[in-house]
Amino acid sequence: MGQRCLETCFSPALFEPDLHSGSVVVIIDILRATSAICTAFENGAASIIPVADVPEAKEYKNRGYQVAAERDGYVLDFADFGNSPFNFTREKVEGRTIVYSTTNGTGIIRMASSAYKIVIGSFLNISALVSWLISQERDVVLFCAGWKNRFNLEDTICAGAIAERLMETSLYSTICDSTKAALDLWSLAKSDLRGYIEKVAHRTRLRNKGLDDCIDFCMTPDFTKKIPVIENGILVSLTMPDTAVK
Repeated sequence: MGQRCLETCFSPALFEPDLHSGSVVVIIDILRATSAICTAFENGAASIIPVADVPEAKEYKNRGYQVAAERDGYVLDFADFGNSPFNFTREKVEGRTIVYSTTNGTGIIRMASSAYKIVIGSFLNISALVSWLISQERDVVLFCAGWKNRFNLEDTICAGAIAERLMETSLYSTICDSTKAALDLWSLAKSDLRGYIEKVAHRTRLRNKGLDDCIDFCMTPDFTKKIPVIENGILVSLTMPDTAVK
């Protein structure tokens, strides 16, 4: 079997669903959506329903669901809580289905719906994620949420970290300039990741809104072995066995 193809998409504005119907698409939105999703499953959430727009999230709330929803970092007035990973405590989420809607991350899940599989990626589950991706024996697209259709640094750096691990296996190849750029950015950032994040625009947005308490946590590798995947439009969790996580 030949090498699998590895590609990176920097922004929803660049994503072409028809080109990736046979691929595994990794959704990356580390500040804060995909980090929060990984945390929710580590704390025992049964499932998560990703919702792209506010009216749909509100309708779920009216039907009695617990809703986590924000726009531009602020909790929506009808929501139970927002998208900080620290909101998804065991007391709030264990055994429950959570409806989740964010500015960037949840909308792109729907964009990628024609993919072979959709999986959630972050630093928090990076080793388990890489092991799972390898087990799929499929082409991989690292899909960065960005910020309102624009490129961002933090998701690109995480994509570079994932790409580095995949490329080191020699099971993947790439002629994708975006993947090579993500690898280059990761090589610059990895020796002082927290310091590099200080230049990120969204770090400034979160600080200005008093929402930056979770940044260190979002940069923490291997907090969880959970692999959030989409099944029938809903996020559920797989767990990689210890022997599979490098």
